[in-house]
Amino acid sequence: MIENLVIVESPAKAKTIEKFLGKDFRVVSSFGHIRDLSKKGMGIDVENNFTPDYEIPKEKAKVVSELRKAASGSKNIWIASDEDREGEAIAWHLASVLSLDLATTKRIVFHEITKEAITNAIETPRLIDMNLVNSQQARRILDRLVGFEISPVLWKKVQPSLSAGRVQSVAVRLLVEREREIISFESESAFRVTAVFRIDTASGDNAVLRAEASKRFPDEKEASEFLELCTGSKYTIANIAIKPGTRSPAPPFTTSTLQQEAFRKLGFSVAQTMAVAQKLYEAGKITYMRTDSTNLSKLALVKSREMIVSEYGEKYSKTRQFKTKSKGAQEAHEAIRPAYLDQPETSGSQNEKRLYELIWKRTVASQMSDAIIEKTSISIDMNNSPVTFQANGEVIKFDGFLRVYAESSDQETGDDERYVIPPVVKGMPLTYENITATQKFTTPPPRYTEASLVKKLEELGIGRPSTYAPTISTIQNRGYVSREDRPGEKRQITIITLLNGKQAVSTKTEIAGKEKSKLFPQDIGMIVNDFLLENFSEIVDYHFTAEIEEQFDEIALGNLKWTGMIDKFYSPFHKTVTNTLEKKERKTGVRVLGKHPDTGESVTVRMGRFGPVAQIGDSGNDEKPRFASLSKSQLLETITLDEALNLFRLPRSLGEYEGDDTVVGIGKFGPYIRYKSKFFSLKKGVDDPYTVTFDRAVEVILEKNESDKKKVIKDFGDMMVLNGRYGPYLVKDKLNYRLPKGTDAEKLTKDDCSTIIENSDKTKKSS
Repeated sequence: MIENLVIVESPAKAKTIEKFLGKDFRVVSSFGHIRDLSKKGMGIDVENNFTPDYEIPKEKAKVVSELRKAASGSKNIWIASDEDREGEAIAWHLASVLSLDLATTKRIVFHEITKEAITNAIETPRLIDMNLVNSQQARRILDRLVGFEISPVLWKKVQPSLSAGRVQSVAVRLLVEREREIISFESESAFRVTAVFRIDTASGDNAVLRAEASKRFPDEKEASEFLELCTGSKYTIANIAIKPGTRSPAPPFTTSTLQQEAFRKLGFSVAQTMAVAQKLYEAGKITYMRTDSTNLSKLALVKSREMIVSEYGEKYSKTRQFKTKSKGAQEAHEAIRPAYLDQPETSGSQNEKRLYELIWKRTVASQMSDAIIEKTSISIDMNNSPVTFQANGEVIKFDGFLRVYAESSDQETGDDERYVIPPVVKGMPLTYENITATQKFTTPPPRYTEASLVKKLEELGIGRPSTYAPTISTIQNRGYVSREDRPGEKRQITIITLLNGKQAVSTKTEIAGKEKSKLFPQDIGMIVNDFLLENFSEIVDYHFTAEIEEQFDEIALGNLKWTGMIDKFYSPFHKTVTNTLEKKERKTGVRVLGKHPDTGESVTVRMGRFGPVAQIGDSGNDEKPRFASLSKSQLLETITLDEALNLFRLPRSLGEYEGDDTVVGIGKFGPYIRYKSKFFSLKKGVDDPYTVTFDRAVEVILEKNESDKKKVIKDFGDMMVLNGRYGPYLVKDKLNYRLPKGTDAEKLTKDDCSTIIENSDKTKKSS
């Protein structure tokens, strides 16, 4: 008989907790959820008050069997799943499957895996909170209803194998609307004028003052005319304003702000951040990572103060308690922080170390003094123009929290240097050293990153800490959105420089529209979004979706009955589904681009069975229409007639090389050369499939063949010894085998290779 059985969600968490509990406790894992809605049909009895039909998935049968065995031989059972609604639902499912009495089953929660937290949880158990369980059930059931009923509509009216979801469809709408803002944006240019003024100081040093003109000029002519005025102008310091100020630290991390900052500072995706944070939490290094609270415990406040005073001094300490601002804040009761604030570093993988350091710095900085700054603003008058020049500078008088941490922003300007203004006095005359008018272009609103999308969803009150990562993963996995880098395009800008009374005009090339890790809606995402807006406007309505989240919160508080809430939603929703299915038209995003200049045939683009395609001709004519796939960067909404016609130039023959034809085309993995039934990739950013020459194609083929020769050390026909990234290895029947340490790959015989494979297979079977 086991005295105490503790059930947690993950093996890593079980291992950590077991360290803190004595020999009277055995800790086992449920490996996450053990039950879910049945996959047979909807899994919900709509006619019977939305009763869910739960089943144990096949892959969880063994886990449940072992849990039942352990539970039957235990005196006391403690369920220690995570402390959010998802964790509460897991606790309830465990109690149901293991036939535990809800009135006596001990439910324990903690937001950090430390000895103190575990001991305190054991001393203060509670019962399973059915309000939290019902809130999770309501979310799961509502999402199943939406997905189950809308998906067949999408299959019939748009394309097979599509799906929709309550939160994911709103996320896609945000991205589509932003993309259309960018598409309709028309960039304008103006000239920004900056000056470097010389200050003659008493010491004889030539200090300089950098300033910008208060006006921008619409074209080169007006900018040049202004510089002409500058040539003969006298410049005087008209006003000096010095303002003391402070800068306060950001609050400790919530799930959303951790995802945003980890993306900005570490380049982590939202899913990656959550996976690394989960490992840190389960190892007892940080508090629970799904939270929208910015509170810190009293103990954390005390410990952080002790550490700051000890490390930096009394003047750097300022204890704060932040108020949570996000809509419908719930889940855990504390922000994400290190479990032990006296440990600025941790062990583990490189990513775990980096994320832990970020959390530690943010937590400590939140309890440090404000930075004291001094802002200086200087206006410079011209004697022959109403335009003034403005110089702004900032000096940090006391670094405070900035000594440890400074928050990043979504739009990094690159102007992080704080300009220190040299000593000047009102009325002081200045002489210009040089004045420059630089052409600047207005930029469209930025595309969302994963992090900025999370920020926007949180601002709108859509989704909760546990939903951000799966939502963003889902919309990418379903092909509605892709995360991409784009190289941008070269653009010429004009620069006019005034030096020693003479103007010089020059041009410079800049890269415009460069994107890194941005979310781009795909054609199918845009078509599905338009279809949902047209037929299921409430599902993609921001206010309605946020309202649903608030209702889940009310259920969690016990103020709303979950079945009533679902019924109120489902009745009108189901009616809309029925009406939409009865409509005849389909949504393919078809666009007529014009006529083929030579044949007069119609040229259109639309969503085909395997993706977006361009089409020349109509299926009703004698000649069959011709099709070409759009490239990854092209959209049905923006592709032009010329761009569509260009797609039909591929594949094209470049000529014969040693008796075989070389053909250039674009495939699933990008542009290629096809030669002797083999494919040779063209270099990204170097080779254009539309202009690549025969000579270059031969060069690509020879380079690849030479590279392959170096890769093959030995070729025995049915098996090969190859050179890999980590050294030589064996390949047989598409399976890779490691070579024993110290093996000279050059001296291997066929028999040696067979022995290595035989021994490797034996080792695999015995393990």
